[in-house]
Amino acid sequence: MTARHVCALVLLVVGTGVLLLSAVGLVALPRPFQRLHALTPASTVGGPLVAFALAVETGPGRAAVKLLVIAVIVAFGGAVTAMAIGRATAQHEHLLRKDSPE
Repeated sequence: MTARHVCALVLLVVGTGVLLLSAVGLVALPRPFQRLHALTPASTVGGPLVAFALAVETGPGRAAVKLLVIAVIVAFGGAVTAMAIGRATAQHEHLLRKDSPE
């Protein structure tokens, strides 16, 4: 087992752990904002760590670059999606006006 395999395995275990903890939080937490708080690490940390693990495992090349691009897109897309869902939930619960710019 080489250092590359060990690094990929550590990244995969940590990413999978974050995803599992987020899933437990999704089931255990009752309110929408709490659930959103539990899901945000899954999309911003867990998914990209799994993609990084796969990129490390594949080694240098086109496939690794594709996996790194996917990791970056998932990380930024998850944060933007979390903000959009939070804003929509706040508007639905009348915590924020619908015509509010922020």
